[in-house]
Amino acid sequence: MAKKTWIEVALNGAWTRRIQPRIPVTAVEIIAEGVACVRAGAAIVHAHTLEPETGRQNSDVENCQAFISGIRSQADAIVYPTAVPPPNRLDWRERYSTIEELARRGLAEWGFIDPGSVNLWRADAPNAPEYGDDRGIYANSPGFVEYAMGLAEKYRFHPAYACYEPGFVRHGAMLHRRHPRTPAPVYRFMFSSRFTFSFPPEVWAMEAYVKLLEQVAPGAQWMAAGLAVDVIPLIPAVVAMGGHVRVGLEDAPHGSAKSNLELVEAAVDAIQKAGGEPATASEVRDALAACKPPV
Repeated sequence: MAKKTWIEVALNGAWTRRIQPRIPVTAVEIIAEGVACVRAGAAIVHAHTLEPETGRQNSDVENCQAFISGIRSQADAIVYPTAVPPPNRLDWRERYSTIEELARRGLAEWGFIDPGSVNLWRADAPNAPEYGDDRGIYANSPGFVEYAMGLAEKYRFHPAYACYEPGFVRHGAMLHRRHPRTPAPVYRFMFSSRFTFSFPPEVWAMEAYVKLLEQVAPGAQWMAAGLAVDVIPLIPAVVAMGGHVRVGLEDAPHGSAKSNLELVEAAVDAIQKAGGEPATASEVRDALAACKPPV
């Protein structure tokens, strides 16, 4: 039997069309692209809710509900959003209020929890920020991620961990041990060719992440992803190692000429050439349900 490999498609992100011209912005656009990607082989759809006029991120619950419900009404898929940090980054409740409200409405199957902080800085940036300028810091304090994990446990949604550094894997595993009733997390290894966090998209780097995960969370589900990166060349190794993959215009090299649909189609082709098959949403749910509780 062919290995079942999950494909997640991250449709837009916070880049705006100035950086990533082909991203969908409105709920109608997100629904159309999400459904097309699911029909092509994606099982999971991730999107940011954006201002229709400017393309900037917001945390609009109604817009999230619109695209989640719109995609689900036409295709069986796991659909989950993110939320922009509020002006006061220490206001954990406000930052997670969108996901919490979606959970109350029965729309939070997965939710984002990024278990750590990181400098998001491009290798080709001409100058570093001035002292005291915190631009480029993606901050997730231990208190915030603990609070978010408590919500995942309460509302029974799967945490999608974005692991920008290896320590995020360890912290995520610790959180699951502290909240063992939480549905199984998914560990997303974040690679980059343009930013300086984590590792470049190389097989040896993925092997290091997998070995660490096997130590701290044996049997956990994982996927290869990143920012400003092409992970398609990693797919043969991903399939061989039993992992999964995330593609899409949030993660792709900036100014990508390919659409979300084309990226999903390329992932399907690479998976099949490696001897696997793309998983359905139902198969993703079954695999997560089979994960053992943390020890």
